[in-house]
Amino acid sequence: MSFDEEWSAARATAATNVSLRLNQASPPGGGADLALDQDHIGAVGSEAHRLHARLQADGKHAATATAEAAGALTREGFASGAALSKVSTRWESQVKTLVAACAQISNGLNYSLSSHGKDEQQLYAAFTTSKIDEYLK
Repeated sequence: MSFDEEWSAARATAATNVSLRLNQASPPGGGADLALDQDHIGAVGSEAHRLHARLQADGKHAATATAEAAGALTREGFASGAALSKVSTRWESQVKTLVAACAQISNGLNYSLSSHGKDEQQLYAAFTTSKIDEYLK
């Protein structure tokens, strides 16, 4: 079979199998596309806030002891003193990053809840004062 014959056959097969495919998954149960459960989002935001508070306190509880141990090891001439100091510095950096991420998650979710509530109120007000509301009654 030549290329032209094979290409013609492929085009004919493709032309018979034409269908529309959306670039999304259908929602579970065929419900609304967007569902916002404020209780769940609030719970996640609260947990992020609690984790933020705990990390600020518990993430650095060994900082003083680690710094003292690193200093003592360094004074005694052990190379592990500098390594322990480097690990402690990296740990502090990672804890700060995680604390900031928890704060961002908590604040972002709180903002989303507040913003969504305001949007809902504006949409409700707009629809109830529009002509569409008259036709729905």
